[in-house]
Amino acid sequence: MTELPPPPAPLAVTVVDAHTHLDACGATDPAGVRAVLDRAAAVGVAAAVTVADDMASARWVVQAASWDDRVFAAVALHPTRTAMMTDDDRAELERLVTAPRVVAVGETGLDYYWTRFDPSCSPHQAQQEAYRWHIDLAKRMGKPLMIHDRDAHADVLAVLEQEGPPPTVVFHCFSGDAAMARACVEAGYVLSFSGTVTFRNARALREAAVLVPDGQLLVETDAPFLTPHPHRGKANEPANLPYTVRDLAALRGQDEAELAASSSATAQRVFGFSATDTVGRF
Repeated sequence: MTELPPPPAPLAVTVVDAHTHLDACGATDPAGVRAVLDRAAAVGVAAAVTVADDMASARWVVQAASWDDRVFAAVALHPTRTAMMTDDDRAELERLVTAPRVVAVGETGLDYYWTRFDPSCSPHQAQQEAYRWHIDLAKRMGKPLMIHDRDAHADVLAVLEQEGPPPTVVFHCFSGDAAMARACVEAGYVLSFSGTVTFRNARALREAAVLVPDGQLLVETDAPFLTPHPHRGKANEPANLPYTVRDLAALRGQDEAELAASSSATAQRVFGFSATDTVGRF
């Protein structure tokens, strides 16, 4: 693992990391989870949603959410891993998603980036079939749908429209342009922004971020990936979220406390948890 950036100055208002991967950050046991969340809490990150990408991770995130009251979970099969999805996998995901601290079905969706480079990546048809199944699962279970969309904007939206979206849809690590942001906002979807929005060469994404109203905007790290500017290339974890919050607030012409409070309230509404779920840390 590469070196962690220096800790940012603490936020005055706490935020929620709407999408991270604590296991991939190296937090394999209760002590490791606690250490990551303690570092996050020290800079104003009150809670995190840790997200599965394969079956082993789905089991782990459910367990991790029981180890620390600042952790919540989302379970699904990542689109690049769906080619070998079995009936047993589906049955297990249906069971795991009912766990008390699982707050979303995700991350699911479409990833056409890796299909160009990795022959082991699930083909488009398998991804789309699994995506449709996860949409149905979210609707049946009454959970938000957390979408992974990489180089597949048109198909992600088309499949969602064909199947009929669940009441709450979150575009994790939103990567679209202004036109896509407008379409998502009009549809009532929630857009979550990661460290990529701080990258100075991500002009189209930065233009999109300005258009998203409070109440439809979340912030996330997607750690250990996508470390925000000015520490791009170093290790990422939830404690780095304030870098994104501050950069995004400046981009949108908002006070950072205003953006933090709004995104935190949106996270609590979207994921259905409250201050009491995290022992008053909000």
